[in-house]
Amino acid sequence: MKYKDLISKMTLEEKALLTSGKDFWQTMDYKRLGIPSIFLSDGPHGMRKQAAAADHLGLNASIPATCFPTAATMANSWDVALGEKLGTLLGEEAVSQKVNVVLGPGTNMKRSPLCGRNFEYFSEDPYLAGKMAAGYIRGIQSNGIASCVKHFACNNQEENRMTLDSVLDERTFREIYLTAFEIAIKEGKAKTIMSAYNLINGTFANENPHLLKEILRDEWGFNGVVVTDWGGDNDRVLGLKAGNELEMPGACGDTAKDIIEAVKNGTLDEKVLDENIDRLLTLIFDTEEVFKVEHKPFDVEEHHKFAQLAASESAVLLKNDNHLLPLSPKTKVALIGDFLYQPRYQGAGSSVVNPTKLEKHLEHLKDIDLEIVGHCKGFNRFGKKHNGHLKRAIEIAKKADVIICHLGLDEVTEAEGLDRKNMKLPENQVRLIKELKKLGKKIVVILTCGSSLELDIADDVDAILHMYLAGQGGVTATWSIITGKVNPSGKLSETYPYHFEDVASSDNFPSHTRTIEYREGLEIVLTLLVLKYVTHLVMVYLIPHLNIQI
Repeated sequence: MKYKDLISKMTLEEKALLTSGKDFWQTMDYKRLGIPSIFLSDGPHGMRKQAAAADHLGLNASIPATCFPTAATMANSWDVALGEKLGTLLGEEAVSQKVNVVLGPGTNMKRSPLCGRNFEYFSEDPYLAGKMAAGYIRGIQSNGIASCVKHFACNNQEENRMTLDSVLDERTFREIYLTAFEIAIKEGKAKTIMSAYNLINGTFANENPHLLKEILRDEWGFNGVVVTDWGGDNDRVLGLKAGNELEMPGACGDTAKDIIEAVKNGTLDEKVLDENIDRLLTLIFDTEEVFKVEHKPFDVEEHHKFAQLAASESAVLLKNDNHLLPLSPKTKVALIGDFLYQPRYQGAGSSVVNPTKLEKHLEHLKDIDLEIVGHCKGFNRFGKKHNGHLKRAIEIAKKADVIICHLGLDEVTEAEGLDRKNMKLPENQVRLIKELKKLGKKIVVILTCGSSLELDIADDVDAILHMYLAGQGGVTATWSIITGKVNPSGKLSETYPYHFEDVASSDNFPSHTRTIEYREGLEIVLTLLVLKYVTHLVMVYLIPHLNIQI
């Protein structure tokens, strides 16, 4: 053990307490032993360090940080180098805020389009997800701190996520749901990994020896720290036996009592506790090195420009009949949509970032070489019917040659802790398109959401630009594409089925009981077996020969 001498000076109580957080975000510290506290913070696509009133669902504002595009967005770039650059800048901001461990990236598979947290994950394809995650991790950790890849593993449903038992066969488990994590660990060399809330085949992930010992440590060679998801500890002693070093947040000493009792009665070998402590101390001292020197604040403008670039590189042009886009200068356009007034640029929950500078569509119009004949909401983003909005949209649209509609899903539909009820656009948005089509005008849809949809409106419009959740620089990226300054080069990283029933897991998702069975096995989506080979060909043979530079 690296810190055998230091551990020998610790009391049993000190060792037990060190395995749980001091508070919501920090680990314990012992001045007499020279053991400092380290800070862990959410940060899959931007830092969310909370200075006070800490919570895990993004309810309270955090220190301003760059809000980069979400993982679901970045995966559409198919550009590992771009992801690594994002990770590097993310790590810079973490260091500037004195964060030791960035809780991300999210690397779970998109088993179903309805998972409410899909915006935070890369893909349904393990190879693509793993490669992108490894890039993020290398970038973050190049700053001397740690990346915590999450949520390990089979956390593919938000409803009942803390009690849900994911039941699946070993081949499916390894080939689909573990492969991305394996790539993240072996190629990204993540220093930490977060155990999921759920059970896997009857055993909680944070105390699962098959997952944490046999696979993670023995087979993959991981020697870092496993941290629970917040509030995800179940039996602290079993967790330590499985190699789960750190419980977060703090448990006010309750679990420390369990550890002390287990050591004293012989159900926990103190050597096992010491091994966990040794790995935890390695993380603490290694990530504290970077803070021994003074660090300048990060360059807000430089990071914002990269956020714009990342959004541009990740945008997907789903449809463009007769080359309608880009629009010619001075084209008479009507701008319609609730998202025009309040852009949807990130998901909801623990990943919510307080952006350093948020771009807004209406403020950007002065820089666009188009003739704006008017703008209005057209619909309520939360689905409430409003005939006045629709009537106003039709009046404005009559004056234009091209109608640009900003459609998408609201902040409540896609959120941590919830799953979507269906794959559809809200009915009031569909109705808007149907009514506008009657005018005989060209219609462009700018789509903002973090996961796949049933695009029933596709035949009613001329162009669809999918921006996903593009971060704080998404507005510039959007209009740069609409006006031809940027060519959209993104490609979908997930399947868009015609109907939810076409998804292989649709008969088994969501589960409203304590168990969810992965009966579809390897067929996570109908096209996976084809997609994974296409992914391999593109990333291994095509991209390296394009000489792409960032």
